[in-house]
Amino acid sequence: MFASRTFTRQPARSLDISSLNDNELEGDLPTITELLYLRRGLTQAGGKLPLFDLDGQDVDGAVVRRCIERGWAEPWFNNPLKPDWLVCKLTDAGRGVAAAL
Repeated sequence: MFASRTFTRQPARSLDISSLNDNELEGDLPTITELLYLRRGLTQAGGKLPLFDLDGQDVDGAVVRRCIERGWAEPWFNNPLKPDWLVCKLTDAGRGVAAAL
């Protein structure tokens, strides 16, 4: 197959954060910790967000609260056995943020 020189010599695309300006993301971008937390909900039924990180440690409550404040997560239900645990799920905005970045 023949290819033209102009087709094969295109510059590499930049992966800068500024390339996300066209997305409908509102507010600040998530930190890497928040992003990893939100992405784990993409593969769970109903968008359930994890209570524990990949090392088996509790997810930092500050991360959960920031995601709720920004509208990326919402409380799902109260756990009667552990009332201090905040069980959350992704919102549509959170799903968009986790999938876009």
